[in-house]
Amino acid sequence: MGLKLMSLRDFFFFFNSTTTTKLFAFPTDQAASLAGGVVTLSIARVPATAAPRGAASPRAGNGQSLRLGRGTCREEEWAGRWEWGEEGRGEEGRGRSEEGRKRLAPPRPQVAANAERLLEGAGPRGGACAHGPPPCPPATTPRALPPGPELITRDARRNPPCSADCCRRWSPVTMSGKGSVVLAYSGGLDTSCILVWLKEQGYDVIAYLANIGQKEDFEEARKKALKLGAKKVFIEDISKEFVEEFIWPAIQSSALYEDRYLLGTSLARPCIARKQVEIAQREGAKYVSHGATGKGNDQIRFELTCYSLAPQIKVIAPWRMPEFYNRFQGRNDLMEYAKQHGIPVPVTPKNPWSMDENLMHISYEAGILENPKNQAPPGLYTKTQDPAKAPNSPDMLEIEFKKGVPVKVTNVGDGTTHSTALELFLYLNEVAGKHGVGRIDIVENRFIGMKSRGIYETPAGTILYHAHLDIEAFTMDREVRKIKQGLGLKFAELVYTGFWHSPECEFVRHCIAKSQERVEGKVQVSVFKGQVYILGRESPLSLYNEELVSMNVQGDYEPVDATGFININSLRLKEYHRLQNKVTAK
Repeated sequence: MGLKLMSLRDFFFFFNSTTTTKLFAFPTDQAASLAGGVVTLSIARVPATAAPRGAASPRAGNGQSLRLGRGTCREEEWAGRWEWGEEGRGEEGRGRSEEGRKRLAPPRPQVAANAERLLEGAGPRGGACAHGPPPCPPATTPRALPPGPELITRDARRNPPCSADCCRRWSPVTMSGKGSVVLAYSGGLDTSCILVWLKEQGYDVIAYLANIGQKEDFEEARKKALKLGAKKVFIEDISKEFVEEFIWPAIQSSALYEDRYLLGTSLARPCIARKQVEIAQREGAKYVSHGATGKGNDQIRFELTCYSLAPQIKVIAPWRMPEFYNRFQGRNDLMEYAKQHGIPVPVTPKNPWSMDENLMHISYEAGILENPKNQAPPGLYTKTQDPAKAPNSPDMLEIEFKKGVPVKVTNVGDGTTHSTALELFLYLNEVAGKHGVGRIDIVENRFIGMKSRGIYETPAGTILYHAHLDIEAFTMDREVRKIKQGLGLKFAELVYTGFWHSPECEFVRHCIAKSQERVEGKVQVSVFKGQVYILGRESPLSLYNEELVSMNVQGDYEPVDATGFININSLRLKEYHRLQNKVTAK
């Protein structure tokens, strides 16, 4: 028996048996790595004198296994009993009652298929035709599949065979799929290969690109994802919420990880993952996936966010799966895979380091930077000017804060003003970048236990860190500020380690926000050749009393009172050293 393929592009087929035909189908570009039963089609023939209604359809070779490459599909993989429905004369003699259709339909998942037509097959000739007059339509009439990338499979059903052309027509039954996965997609080599690999594993891939302020051709990335087989592509602009809901709390807390890192990547990850979960829930996808490595912090940040917001979600992390990382042990393996699967690859050599950019910062690590002795190459920095080549005159800025959040920036020199969160931050990035502000080169402690070297550019964040620190000291009580500084350290640790959505981080953010209620005023700064200089500040809520602190006016302060203050505070020190002297004398 043979099968004829009508315009069903890029699929291999394998079949056997005379009573039940098992048909294996999968895209040709997946042939080399077929995992058991990625796509399965079954075809059945039922004799004209078949069993009565309600009886199970006959099968041959039950439990029989057919192998193709490394894939194995068993007949038991598709479940359900076939039951007869009323015969009719619908399209090509395949009509049946609604009741019959319901009873005939087994569970049938959706599967991506690059198909345009159904199959035509040659069945045995002879036997009574169950169709009767009028004559069957010619076999040359093609039946188009539904448009779009999804093929909803039909039930396993065929008219009893006869010599008529239409009785030699066969239809697919089931295609096994694993469901939909929302992939955090960047358009780069890694996530493009992951997209194709996920499809190989039987997933329908929904690509999600987060516009978080990076320089990216999003439309080109959309086209690329669709070309590689993504079922849908979502491009979400989350820049505004990133500033208002993630960067501003970090500015309020004066957050620094290990005294230097302003947390640009750490803050972005929960923002990106939150939207990824929203898309998964909206699209009914039970899986999410990312391209973070198995050695870094990002895998933790992504997944803790996902599990916090959607405990039932399942995360596919290819770089932690042996079948993936054993296959792709370096960039060369990914490049070769990309060529085999038609994935566009860069035509220019890749920089010998990795980069990650968002609105707040850009990071550089790995490659030649893994040797901590190697200095950053001259062409590495992209967000800031070399301070030595920066303008020879400073930019003078006035930054206004309310409740610890910047609400307005004014360039004193040219009068430029911005007062919306996103515009304000973008403008500060521009000014700071022009003057080479915000560069650091550090070795930090990753959450998983290893040290890593990172180079960061955080232009606007650096200006705001210094300006906020100044207005906070001007307006906040000393003892409150001591407590708040401790909370800021804890906040930085929680953000760095991925616990943004934890109850303790929520508590810390709430406490810090409370501390910022009186942090209001204006700070004047000079931005010049890699540095931020504080020039002055003013506030209607200042705790600074110019008359009280003046050396020229006594005011309400009595200097004699300081004598008792000093005596009281010296008691502890006197007693400590008295004991020390006694011990030493022995």
